[in-house]
Amino acid sequence: MGVLALQGAYAAHRAMLETLHVETRWVREPSDLNGVVGLIIPGGESTTIGKLLVREGLDVAIREAVHDGLPVFGTCAGMILMASRIVGSEQPRLGVLDVTVARNAFGRQVDSFEANIDIRRYGATPIRGVFIRAPYVVDVGPGVQVLARYNERVVAVQQNRLLAAAFHPELTTDNRMHRAFLDVCLGAQRDRNGSTDG
Repeated sequence: MGVLALQGAYAAHRAMLETLHVETRWVREPSDLNGVVGLIIPGGESTTIGKLLVREGLDVAIREAVHDGLPVFGTCAGMILMASRIVGSEQPRLGVLDVTVARNAFGRQVDSFEANIDIRRYGATPIRGVFIRAPYVVDVGPGVQVLARYNERVVAVQQNRLLAAAFHPELTTDNRMHRAFLDVCLGAQRDRNGSTDG
């Protein structure tokens, strides 16, 4: 599994994946994407990460990989970077997820909070969401499934092999979202192997 490691809380994602016995690789340049089954884009400073993506040529490389079927999971800043549209901003982004997001939508760092998030697809027990200068989704395209809301605001979505959350599941002990993303990655692998064999 690839974890984008340009800036932000990427180490927490590796620690979470280790609970699932998944090997990880830091992704810092386009060649690091070779052979990865999926990519996680962590929280951090979305503007900074976006600039670094452009500088390293990873913006183009990731878009091409997504077009070829690479699953991607973004948390917090990762959701912003995946979004096609960002309210009031033209910052660099990947633009692979058909949503509009609002940045820092729940307030500043001092307004960070935790809340229980119901994602029925992942079980009856809520997932604990850690919100740190979190975005939320303002609008979704026709191919996007809304997985969860908090106070009527969309905070988790999925579009085919793309998964995004406004919060930080990697900062909890609950690995269900990472497990779900791993299932997406395994399904993508099966699809690729099937098309190769056929």
